[in-house]
Amino acid sequence: MELLEYQAKDLFAQVEIPVLPSQSIEDVAALKRLQIPYPVVLKSQVRAGGRGRAGGVRFVENTIDAIAAAQAIFGLPIQGEYPEVVLAEARYASQEEFFLAVLIDYELQRPVLLGSAKGGMEIETLVEHIQKVVVEDFSPFYARRLAVKMGLEGCLLQSVTLIIEKMFHLLIEKDLDLIEINPLGVSANGEVMALDGKITVNQAALGRHLDLKELAPTTELPFSDLPAFLLADLPWIPAPQALPQGDPNAAIALIASSAGIALATWDALVQAQADLSQGLILAAGYSPGRFAQQVVLALHQLLGRSGLQVILVNIVENSEAIAAVVNALSDYLQPQLRQNKDDRQLRVTGSVFTSRDRSEQTPLRQRLGSDLPAIVLRLVGGTTQNVEDELSALPVFYRPNLEQAVKQTLTLALHN
Repeated sequence: MELLEYQAKDLFAQVEIPVLPSQSIEDVAALKRLQIPYPVVLKSQVRAGGRGRAGGVRFVENTIDAIAAAQAIFGLPIQGEYPEVVLAEARYASQEEFFLAVLIDYELQRPVLLGSAKGGMEIETLVEHIQKVVVEDFSPFYARRLAVKMGLEGCLLQSVTLIIEKMFHLLIEKDLDLIEINPLGVSANGEVMALDGKITVNQAALGRHLDLKELAPTTELPFSDLPAFLLADLPWIPAPQALPQGDPNAAIALIASSAGIALATWDALVQAQADLSQGLILAAGYSPGRFAQQVVLALHQLLGRSGLQVILVNIVENSEAIAAVVNALSDYLQPQLRQNKDDRQLRVTGSVFTSRDRSEQTPLRQRLGSDLPAIVLRLVGGTTQNVEDELSALPVFYRPNLEQAVKQTLTLALHN
């Protein structure tokens, strides 16, 4: 479950991570009773990304402008989601912007600290400067180590170290999967401020945190009325602007379950010298069944791309969502296998390609008798012990390790 920005900042305030004065607005009339002095920024409270580019963030100088802007924001769907709340927040003059994140890496089974001295919306620059620290047994040393790796010194080193410590303790105390601050603004006098925040809650732990359970959406987020698996555009999934721009003619595309997972995967592919085409980041906040539909719709959209050779799908979610994704992929891919077999009268054998497969150099197109791209699948979260067996009838390469998934993706791109 992903929290909205204003909910994340409420948790930040509880652990004394600095946030700006703000006020949640549920209707336009509330702006007449705004307690924050102008100028202010109005932000659409949706779980989808790309608010700024879509027009969901607006700066206003007075009440009249604020009312007009809020009316526009409330009526603006962002990736299919309408806001129920608009956050009014004081303006802040940043001289620098950093990126900070603390997350649970289920593959390493360790907490990980991430930081970049170049935060903000320029994702490619952010990735180029990203630093990583894997935590064994947390102490302030780890937080300071990340701040040093980011190139910080003096008072700024101390203040950022303290914020990282608070983020880590909040992650552990509330059983969270991810805390992200982007950007962490730095003023001319060295003051730091969390200007935006993202928190992903471990769904399985909600029973231990009733305060977080109360923040869960009372209704599901809007979803396309189109039948599942219908070839369609996905306006609720950010396309290339969500990731560094790739070569539109490149052979590899990426589907990821969050911006953090997408960035980590994109970085691993770039380091392996892969030629990337497009990245799709799935929207948060859906039930497991709807999330699984979203995975398949994203996959279906990319399968229609000419010239694409491999699609890497990297999903890090809870066990319920993982099971739903496996079932949805089975429902989607099995009919395609039967259609390929009927149309081309080919016998499809060994159509699951797990780590035990011995024919990895044979192009997937040849084995399926199809022009479809190969699919490399990584599923992490909860219990995935039976995933390989459940995928044994599907035309996918299942690789639970990110390094293996990247290696397999490159192998297929070269041999398809």
